[in-house]
Amino acid sequence: MKISITFDDKYEVQKFGSLIFIKEGKETYITSILNIIKNELVILLKDKSAHSIMFKDEESVEKFADFIQSVLEKKHKIISTKIDELTIEIVKE
Repeated sequence: MKISITFDDKYEVQKFGSLIFIKEGKETYITSILNIIKNELVILLKDKSAHSIMFKDEESVEKFADFIQSVLEKKHKIISTKIDELTIEIVKE
């Protein structure tokens, strides 16, 4: 399954791209979703730090939250990401 997520600006794309980084084990640094506030997603990372990411709109944040939930539940793995100017394309198996 592949999705494209649109962000508020280039900084948010770069920040999120570094947080969704795939290690050799095809894992993400994200461990849970702490909160969704309109188009803002607050996530918890493996190092126990929390980060806020601003998506383009509420639809984009909901689409990503649904997508990443199956990865967090270990039903799927992220196999690739492609970063564009304001968009990240994520593929999971």
